[in-house]
Amino acid sequence: MMTVDKRILNILVIVVLSCMSFVWTFWIFHLPIQWSTIGIVIAVRIVASIVIFKDFSLSWSKVTQKTFLMKSFVYIVAFCVYVPFYYGKLRLSFMLSELFLYLFSINFLMYAYYLFVNRSHVSKEKNLVIYGAGKAGLKLAEEFRDSQYKIRYFVDDNTLLQKRSIDAIRIISKEKLKQKMQSSTYDLLLIAIPSAPTKKINALYEEFKPFFSEIKILPTLENILSDTVLSNQLKNITVEDLLARHPQDLDKVKIGEFIHDKVVLITGAGGSIGSEIVRQCLKYNAKKLILVDHSEFNLYQIIEELHSDKLVPIMQSVLNESLLEDVFHRYRLDIVVHAAAYKHVPLVEANPKEGILNNILGTKICIDLAIKYEVGKFILISTDKAVRPTNVMGATKRVCELYAQNVDAGNTHIVAVRFGNVLGSSGSVIPKFKAQIEKGGPITVTHPDITRYFMLIPEACELVLQTGAIGRSGELFILDMGEPVKIVDLAQKMIELSGKNDITIEFTGLRPGEKLYEELLINESDKKTEYTSILVAHRSMYPIEKLEHEIATLFTCKDILAQLKHIVPEFNHQKNI
Repeated sequence: MMTVDKRILNILVIVVLSCMSFVWTFWIFHLPIQWSTIGIVIAVRIVASIVIFKDFSLSWSKVTQKTFLMKSFVYIVAFCVYVPFYYGKLRLSFMLSELFLYLFSINFLMYAYYLFVNRSHVSKEKNLVIYGAGKAGLKLAEEFRDSQYKIRYFVDDNTLLQKRSIDAIRIISKEKLKQKMQSSTYDLLLIAIPSAPTKKINALYEEFKPFFSEIKILPTLENILSDTVLSNQLKNITVEDLLARHPQDLDKVKIGEFIHDKVVLITGAGGSIGSEIVRQCLKYNAKKLILVDHSEFNLYQIIEELHSDKLVPIMQSVLNESLLEDVFHRYRLDIVVHAAAYKHVPLVEANPKEGILNNILGTKICIDLAIKYEVGKFILISTDKAVRPTNVMGATKRVCELYAQNVDAGNTHIVAVRFGNVLGSSGSVIPKFKAQIEKGGPITVTHPDITRYFMLIPEACELVLQTGAIGRSGELFILDMGEPVKIVDLAQKMIELSGKNDITIEFTGLRPGEKLYEELLINESDKKTEYTSILVAHRSMYPIEKLEHEIATLFTCKDILAQLKHIVPEFNHQKNI
């Protein structure tokens, strides 16, 4: 709570500066001083400043451009109150001149106090450069003003802004900064362009990492609010930042219309993909979310994280048809997202019967129940490993795609979505590499030429929901994953970011079922949708009676791999490479 002395000090400032500005104005206009006029104006300013606007609460030690604007607004309002009383007595030009002198005086006094008193104890020991002279960059500059960093330059790609300055800090081009770095050292680079694509961030990091001891970025921000403290959100660049893709055609309106007020069932709801689908559905205001997962721990984690009364946890396997049917019968489902599957290639290779049972039969049970209970939309999560599969996991997902495309869906729209690796998932190489780096290495990579597609989990899941919004029965969608990444380059980048440059990389050889290059498209003529991030594959026709018979045979035959090959002729099983 503010003390009385502080309020009196503010009143004294108003009195003294008002008297000074009026005396100056009377002198400029060659008029005799009218103390009664000054007294009335001072009274109105005090009332406006302290009683109405509580101006005494503004801290002069933390002034910003907003503070100056607030001060000016207060006294302009006060001017509008008292100026009518002097209509015909004093010229309007006189009153405006006095107001200008007063505003100049009080803002100058605030800034002088801030600059010479409050900042005098701050030692500017380090040099800072802010890349981006937009809203985010300006706000960061404001927040770093009282820090140990001296802001040397803004850098911006907009040629119209270059050679200008903000608060005496020059805005220069990237090329100009490179020239200056040849003779000067800099400590911190802030990349304040949260909407920039990953390629841009990657390029800036590569260009400037030799010249800065530290580089930080802002995460993607939808809105930069005035009360948002951006410096608290700055983060070191991670490999996820350098690999992430931010789809520019993400249609949040379409997703919102699709999810809003719907009852959604998510299988595998505690897994990497399923749990993010749950988060996204909550964000888009689903009516109720039915979370099916056979893992008690995974289900517990997502429930504890979200704490929402919209969540209904169902701890059971998708293979238990009678229990699952009770769930479909009890809740009038609008949407089913089927994310439950065994996805780890070596583990499914070691346990092919369990992989086939869980992935194929589990999917078939879910699809059949969705059709029986006339669920509006069924979304099957597939994988790039289903394209010309070389492993059991990929082959099982291809069978699931064929069933989803050819089953008699009735009133249910069944769509499948195919994409590559997601960053940070339980089976991703990134957590494995991080653990190896923490132990001091080495990092193990299977082959120097192996590549994979990558996408952030939230981005992939939002695009999954977007495909659900636009999809019609039997369609197979393919998410644009950008360019494939060499795993050895990924490992090298993670070593570099960790600062532990003595860690080595060892090549261990391809594992059973693993191939060098993953593919997303089977047919080069796959079609584009209205969104560049989403393609739709041509439908693969397969007589459903024949497919159902062959799937049933798969669960009873002795040579399950031969039967898989019969259903998926392009399955080229790589047992040991």
